[in-house]
Amino acid sequence: MFITPAYAQAADAAGGAALLQNLVPFILIFGIMWLLLIRPQQKKMKEHRNMVAALRRGDQIVTAGGLIGKVSKVKEDGEIEVEIAEGVKVRVVRSTITSVLSKTEPATTE
Repeated sequence: MFITPAYAQAADAAGGAALLQNLVPFILIFGIMWLLLIRPQQKKMKEHRNMVAALRRGDQIVTAGGLIGKVSKVKEDGEIEVEIAEGVKVRVVRSTITSVLSKTEPATTE
């Protein structure tokens, strides 16, 4: 009554097709996640990295803490010096810069 007979399955190519059929939804889900989540995030990170690398003296910036200031010195050790008020300068880690409000033009030699 509670025991059902177990039938042997044929060992043929149908097993491989069933495996592939079971993997297709997972592959599609990963592809959609990559297109909607991973790829845009990587693009955003690349744009931020390029923005931070292009910082120059005189650029007006906004930090992650909400401070607005003007870049007074660009250091090589991952820091910049920002003037947030007349005579008030703070050191800021480059990666905390969220946006550049106004860019300065590069100096031209005439």
